[in-house]
Amino acid sequence: MNETAERILRQYRTIAVVGLSTNPDKAAHSVPAAMQAAGFRVIPVHPGAEEILGERAYRSLADVPEPVEVVEVFRPSPEAADVARQAVQVGAKALWLQQGIASAEARAIAEEAGLDYVEDICMAVVRSIAQIRKD
Repeated sequence: MNETAERILRQYRTIAVVGLSTNPDKAAHSVPAAMQAAGFRVIPVHPGAEEILGERAYRSLADVPEPVEVVEVFRPSPEAADVARQAVQVGAKALWLQQGIASAEARAIAEEAGLDYVEDICMAVVRSIAQIRKD
């Protein structure tokens, strides 16, 4: 188990999900839905949706009107560095690149700004194995 990943989930409750899908058949929808079901506050970030998982969706991280603790990324690896910059700008505490996503540049940006960083690990799997619930 990745110690940083488990610590992030134990320490923080609010997760802004960049790329949260409107399609329930995709992992970019089912993983955040599982986190929400476990009591985490999930904030959808999607440029074309009004609402996902019963929550208002925002076009960008900068549009989210509340503090963001964790930014979870469901976008292609080449886009991760830009999301990392946005996460730093909004004052996030951690950046989590979902399973299959990795970026040395995103890691450097996040770590330079003092954010906890995880890549290429499924958030829902870590939560399930560690049996972390927020409700």
